Amino acid sequence: MSALTVIAVVSLLGWVWLLLAQGMFWRTDVRLPPRAVPPAWPSVAVVVPARDEAEVLPVSLPSLLAQEYPGRAEVFLVDDGSSDGTGELARALSAERGGLPLTVTSPGEPPAGWTGKLWAVRHGVAAATAAYAPEYLLLTDADIAHEPDSLRELVAAAHGSGTDVVSQMARLRVATAWERLIVPAFVYFFAQLYPFRWIARPRGRTAAAAGGCVLIRRAAAERAGLPDSIRQAVIDDVALARAVKRSGGTVWLGLAERVDSVRPYPRLSQLWRMVSRSAYAQLRHNPLLLAGTLLGLALVYVVPPVAAVGGAVAGRWTLCAVGAVAWAVMTGTYLPMLRYYRQPLWLAPLLPFTASLYAAMTADSAVQHYRGRGAAWKGRTYAKPEREREPEGPVTTERP
Repeated sequence: MSALTVIAVVSLLGWVWLLLAQGMFWRTDVRLPPRAVPPAWPSVAVVVPARDEAEVLPVSLPSLLAQEYPGRAEVFLVDDGSSDGTGELARALSAERGGLPLTVTSPGEPPAGWTGKLWAVRHGVAAATAAYAPEYLLLTDADIAHEPDSLRELVAAAHGSGTDVVSQMARLRVATAWERLIVPAFVYFFAQLYPFRWIARPRGRTAAAAGGCVLIRRAAAERAGLPDSIRQAVIDDVALARAVKRSGGTVWLGLAERVDSVRPYPRLSQLWRMVSRSAYAQLRHNPLLLAGTLLGLALVYVVPPVAAVGGAVAGRWTLCAVGAVAWAVMTGTYLPMLRYYRQPLWLAPLLPFTASLYAAMTADSAVQHYRGRGAAWKGRTYAKPEREREPEGPVTTERP
């Protein structure tokens, strides 16, 4: 057996392992946990950090103000130094649309050691706590639109499951050719790193959340020291979930049906920045992890089609067969995500190309970091934290 065939066999075995032993990451049926109507609906504060969000706010903010929630709920939009009139627009939308009470506030520039988003979240939580000490906090981004029953369903799920954090991965916009190619794969790769079923295990080590929609008990946030304990985190949603689990709390994450991102990423350059700004932080700014990740992506995603096509061209049919089977398994695991995003299934065999793009984005993230432009977002650049208490990378060493 040639060296190329051995490599292809290793790739195939990797896909068999991913299919059977990686928390069934490829399934898309993880939706809200069992819901139950609480005896009395708890109070909720919706905290929205917003920096230069005037483009998307007319779609997202009215959906929050229109929430049909039986208990007390208020929206706290934190204008994080916007230069496009985000705060004024929010007040105008509230005056025009009505609905839930809206408070617009601004924390000023974040002090050293804080990311802008987490400093804004801290300010919003403090304002809500001073106003009426809500039992729950809904942390949601300014580009996320919610159906009218979203908050009620989230609270009912948290009550019914007894979970401290209920998070939904908003359905991202998929309209252009580049969005179709890259966005479903983004969620697929995320689920592969953080299998949703493993996250829900109370004693499991895997922890993650989706920052666009996080409902958390305020008591659990205080017990975990949030957001102060993760103030330097660029990937704040994963850091939040890890902090909650470390403090003894429970986390649930799944795909959303009625929560959508309205931010457009029509061009490849925009999608590239979205991924590359935090990819190297995901790897804890570690060159060895970067090298291992790039090699792993090549072995798992690039080897199968190369072996299948190259083996057929060269008449090496064993190599071709092994590569084709691995490619078929890969394609099959991607089909459920394409169905979830209502995309054509013929995109599934193109996953190796998309994975190659993600490898290039990850490498570029490291390059930008060493050039002093890492984790750049809306005029701010965040360097590697001086001291990282806990690694930001995935912890997926569990077994079913």
